[in-house]
Amino acid sequence: MPVKKVTPVPSDIEIAHAAELIPIRDMAGMIDLVEDDLDLYGKYKAKVHLDVIEKFAGRPQGKYIDVTAITPTPLGEGKTTTTVGLTQAMGSELGKNVICCIRQPSMGPTFNIKGGAAGGGYSQVIPMEDFNLHLTGDIHAITVAHNLVAAALDTRMYHESRQSDEALKRRGLDRRLDIDPESITWNRVVDVCDRTLREISVGLNDAERSEYFPRQTGYDITVASELMAILALATGLKDLRERVGKAVVGLDTSGNPVNLEDLGVAGAVTILLRDALMPNLMQTLEGQPAFVHAGPFANIAHGNSSIIADQIAVKLADYVVTESGFGADIGMEKFFNIKCRYSGLIPDTVVLVATIRALKMHGGGPTVKPGAPLDKAYTEENLELLEEGLVNLGVHIRNAKKFGIPVVVAVNRFTEDTDAEVAMVREYALQAGAFDAAPTEHWTYGGEGAVELAEAVVGACEQPSDFEFLYPLDWSIKEKIEHIAKEIYSAADVTYTDKAEQQIANYEKSGFGNLPICMAKTHLSVSHDPDLKGAPSGFTLPVREVRASVGAGFIYPLIGTMSTMPGLATRPAFMEMDLDLETGKVIGLS
Repeated sequence: MPVKKVTPVPSDIEIAHAAELIPIRDMAGMIDLVEDDLDLYGKYKAKVHLDVIEKFAGRPQGKYIDVTAITPTPLGEGKTTTTVGLTQAMGSELGKNVICCIRQPSMGPTFNIKGGAAGGGYSQVIPMEDFNLHLTGDIHAITVAHNLVAAALDTRMYHESRQSDEALKRRGLDRRLDIDPESITWNRVVDVCDRTLREISVGLNDAERSEYFPRQTGYDITVASELMAILALATGLKDLRERVGKAVVGLDTSGNPVNLEDLGVAGAVTILLRDALMPNLMQTLEGQPAFVHAGPFANIAHGNSSIIADQIAVKLADYVVTESGFGADIGMEKFFNIKCRYSGLIPDTVVLVATIRALKMHGGGPTVKPGAPLDKAYTEENLELLEEGLVNLGVHIRNAKKFGIPVVVAVNRFTEDTDAEVAMVREYALQAGAFDAAPTEHWTYGGEGAVELAEAVVGACEQPSDFEFLYPLDWSIKEKIEHIAKEIYSAADVTYTDKAEQQIANYEKSGFGNLPICMAKTHLSVSHDPDLKGAPSGFTLPVREVRASVGAGFIYPLIGTMSTMPGLATRPAFMEMDLDLETGKVIGLS
């Protein structure tokens, strides 16, 4: 049912609460799913069984659209909101059979600066509080499964330090793993931003002390877990089990990789992730189906929703709108070079979200900080500043076109943006090689506000494309890292710490050199330095550490000071949240 627009626009949570939801059984019926295809989680969300892939295997495949963005301000530029608004416009206004596929948000950012990730204004996935909080428990399952591996790892080292080979065999352990504690890359995880857990010591109890303990380790945020990446990239239950078994936790003292199969924990982990592998079905504010599944960050993981959700969606809809995290230099590059390799799905169009606010920042505008008022440079017309920042849009159009896919620029228009500013962005985008560029006001008007964008995307999907990967897999690890650095980031050179050099040598010796690369770097610049705005070039990219996510199927370089555990802000978003004790509804969530 169309959502009644109200002016001035209420808060996101107020809009979500005012919506008239379609029962999830009826929503499923709109895309030919029956109740036997679902596990219901209340009235308005469900998990979809994996066997529907086979059930609809004979259907033709729908058009496949990836939504990415320019380099954002710390406030975000509305990429998920655009994904949802585009879906609503294609469905409600153009009458297309369309599904959107987006990630489940981590509760770390939800309770920190960024807030939730269900979209915003009149372009949201609902129920919004379910989406942004526990949903169906997938992230909790990953947390438990990941920490089970950490416990198994430390336990194995503990018992090996105290028992002979014969004693271990009597207890069913065929061989000593002899893990090198200095090589361990498997931290514990929690779905909370907590900087104090980045570095910890374990095994401090006197009874545990040995050559292995105490040892230094730490916590990552759950969405940085390799198990989250595996969940997003697995193509079925068998593939999930194989990937889980291959996940490497470290090396033995001879330099050989030790994986979850060696620890004997792979089967238990797969059990914990079995239900999480089924995608979650929800709905947009205007009644289009939405698959919400997996939630890897794009700056510290590959940043895309699940292959399985996409594979189901392209058989159930004529158009599927999915989303890559952060800018085209991060989430989109990984979408093409990692996700598309494993899914076999190639997009028909890339939608590149840009805001005039962000482009002005890249032109040298004042610092943008969450919670602080915007400088007048961003709220008044300033064509000179905007013109200077357009180079960032150009970088991302160039990067998208390197893969041979048509690009449509979505100018996510804010109230203060002027017609002259919008026209300047559109003219530049077309000159830079975009197929089309359209302003969109879906936050305020829902699907009605994104019709021009939807029409441009439908047109772009009919254009010829010539997709190609950025690099072949048989290149060395360094060759692939350096090619991404120079071709996508415009770096002049790459340096490696001694630790990174040794890790690369170990991984290539172990046979992992043919995996794609998943760069972990800041999302606030095309470079590694968040202070370098616009279109930086000629810099040296520093590789601090290199990890192997063998189960997920990629090599994972950490660039510069990139952290896998965010910290909380001075005034986090959770300080605004509470329950309305009369209605039981969540308030303050955004």
